Amino acid sequence: MRVRPLLGAAAGAALLLLTGAGAAPATASALAPTGSVTVDTVGRITADGTVTLSGTYRCASSSGPVFVSSSISQRVSTTRHGIGGTRAVCDGAKHRWVNTGQTVPGAVVAGAARVEATLMELRTFSGLPLPTFHAVRKQDVTLTQA
Repeated sequence: MRVRPLLGAAAGAALLLLTGAGAAPATASALAPTGSVTVDTVGRITADGTVTLSGTYRCASSSGPVFVSSSISQRVSTTRHGIGGTRAVCDGAKHRWVNTGQTVPGAVVAGAARVEATLMELRTFSGLPLPTFHAVRKQDVTLTQA
């Protein structure tokens, strides 16, 4: 049995898979999901470190579950704190999202902060759920004591 011709055939098959040759043409929406997400300019924080962020989102369609996630950072810190996640409905209409999460007391305080909100879908490829991003928004906000 010759090993080199088999390796050559396997490499050729892998190249076809990587380049998409031989695959059915994909639609534009499958290649570039679209949507939008906004972040309200005011968030809330409680004495125990619970942060509430909100905004709006819109997406037209999806093939898997979609979520709005958010994170917050303050000052010159490179640490981002995840603040909850909301299941999104992709029907083309504008919807509100509200995420709440608890940080370590003192890690985030009332005042200026930077929020990142992401509208992300989990699409299944070969049985593996992989993230597909519909929209990302970075926004300066003011956290007020609740």
